[in-house]
Amino acid sequence: MDQILSQGPLFLVCLIFMMGIVVVIHEFGHYLAARFYGVAIESFAVGFGKPLLETRDKRGTRWRINWIPLGGFVSFLPAGAREESGPLSEVVGKSFDDLKPVPKIVVSLAGPFANFILATLIFALAVGVYGAPKFEVQITEIVEGMPAQEAGLAPGDVIRQINNRDIFSGADVTAMVLVSPNKAMNFVVERGGMPLDISVTPHEIVRPNEFGQIVPQSTAGFTLAHTQLIERVQYGPVGSLIAGTQQTGRTIDQTVKMLSRIVTGNMSVHAMSGPVGVGDISRRAVNRVMEQTQLTSWQKTEQLFWMLMSVCAAVSVGVGFFNLLPLPVLDGGRVVFHAYEAITGAK
Repeated sequence: MDQILSQGPLFLVCLIFMMGIVVVIHEFGHYLAARFYGVAIESFAVGFGKPLLETRDKRGTRWRINWIPLGGFVSFLPAGAREESGPLSEVVGKSFDDLKPVPKIVVSLAGPFANFILATLIFALAVGVYGAPKFEVQITEIVEGMPAQEAGLAPGDVIRQINNRDIFSGADVTAMVLVSPNKAMNFVVERGGMPLDISVTPHEIVRPNEFGQIVPQSTAGFTLAHTQLIERVQYGPVGSLIAGTQQTGRTIDQTVKMLSRIVTGNMSVHAMSGPVGVGDISRRAVNRVMEQTQLTSWQKTEQLFWMLMSVCAAVSVGVGFFNLLPLPVLDGGRVVFHAYEAITGAK
């Protein structure tokens, strides 16, 4: 954490802003669904701590901006609170407990769904503004005795597909190898203008990761060149939205695969980035932009914005998916509870 905090005010502002967006959108999803079903909402807050700004709408809901800008929350009116005198008695709507099970499930799912929508819109906006980038992903080095050499991959090979999925960037390759230790992967590479099908089974080795932790990691034993942009495919509004949805789907798919590997013991839990990991990724992105002396201040600001929005989209998918896990304190746990209520009729 000290490493993150030492990066200066610019980085901290960007990181807090990014995390705040993700959490507030999540809570706003719950708010909209609850409002749709007529639930009495006591307050919606951005941040924590004492209120900096506060107002009350015509339905009695308090809208607050608090001093500590870390996320936010939505608070439903507690059962029986209307019996008391004071502002709570003026909140319009029914108790959340009075809803039937299906509306309760919808309200619980609305937060994660809002995170997926946020990620999709960010991805779609990036595609709409800049187009969808296509990179040439080329292998530059093969490690002797590793799976890539044993399978027949060679320096100069251009990776076109892995497991029937088109490859557009080095990040695609890295993500797919990461979640496939000891699992055969079908590579389609271009060599000398001709396509070749090569099966590669990454090994799992124990080595320090970027945080200095000794953890199992999946590797195929090859190094990729700095990816070269070959074209940008331009889309209209509908095409951009479709591309954004597809990118969100790919991110969810990679998250599911990684989590399944962790649950089955085939991958270390350290492979998933927590707040510190996300912070370190964001810090590196900020530093890379700020170190490019050939860029103007405006160009740096623009690149920094889109880099952090990309991280924001990925984090939003992660938050949405994590909250769907069937654990008691998460939205997924509440969905299970409400589903049980619907089946048995018990509360």
